[in-house]
Amino acid sequence: MTVARSDKTILRALAGEALPTPPIWMMRQAGRYLPEYRATRAQAGDFLSLCYNPDLAAEVTLQPIRRFGFDAAILFADILLIPQALGADLWFETGEGPRLSTITGAEGLRALKGKDDIHDHLAPIYETVRILSGELPAETTLIGFAGAPWTVATYMIAGRGTKDQGPAHALKAADRETFAALIDLITDATVEYLSMQVQAGAEVVKLFDSWAGSLKGQDFTDFSLEPARKIIAALKARHPGLPIIAFPREAGDGYIGFAKATGADCVALDNSVSADWAAANVQVDGCVQGNLAPQHMVTGGQALVDEAQRIVRAFRGGPHIFNLGHGITPDANPDNVAAMIAAVRSA
Repeated sequence: MTVARSDKTILRALAGEALPTPPIWMMRQAGRYLPEYRATRAQAGDFLSLCYNPDLAAEVTLQPIRRFGFDAAILFADILLIPQALGADLWFETGEGPRLSTITGAEGLRALKGKDDIHDHLAPIYETVRILSGELPAETTLIGFAGAPWTVATYMIAGRGTKDQGPAHALKAADRETFAALIDLITDATVEYLSMQVQAGAEVVKLFDSWAGSLKGQDFTDFSLEPARKIIAALKARHPGLPIIAFPREAGDGYIGFAKATGADCVALDNSVSADWAAANVQVDGCVQGNLAPQHMVTGGQALVDEAQRIVRAFRGGPHIFNLGHGITPDANPDNVAAMIAAVRSA
């Protein structure tokens, strides 16, 4: 039996429908908290080898769907594949996370490739999407994704993740022209990357701006909101009707009006804002996604059930996709994920 696009619950929510039970998926749902993921990653050899092996990347994407029956699968990849495709060196230090060669000025920027030169490198990712498009259950929506330009730029400038994104802020202050040109390059490359994911079978795409919260005032407008607007406009011009989720994490009051300003069909919310506040201030413009604290996936218990159901009730008046406020952590208990799903679906 085939399920029509309009019958998929996440697509219905993204189209503005308030559903009796919100659809559910979870950021980083394919990850280290699952024993089957750890086994497949060991088979791949290392994280990047897993990302670039279409059969194994598709397998880990499918694992949480088999186990939990989420309403969507999100492509298994990494936001730093774009910098690598643009010519940056990328590697992962065990236990410490990603490392990149750094962009510290105009010379480093000139050494990068152009937006149209990324596809050979990223071809395995598109193949993963094609495999998933054929293998996912008919009712399960396939989500593609990319990192937003500001967040990706912070890694390219610092060479690693940083708590305060200090190196990126410093380059922005010292050489705004070079910084803005880097943002523009990532913006253009992201359009090409996501467009190819859609051509390969992604039904929804999501833009992760994990460090949006450290941009203030005009900088938030210039380097989080405006790149999102450009990417969304370009994608919708190429792929009419494509639903797009934006996640300007820890934007606070910046969440208000973000969907209208960027053209996003849904705004994903972190757990630093309350569901009641978001229902009154953000959901009035359309679909919202979120926003259970990931720590509940570790601690579980009645508090998990109560908070999940409170969020469902808060967002009941409009379109809502249930999710965490950020990615699930490696120390989470899979039993708590099952308990969360049961709580949401019985709310």
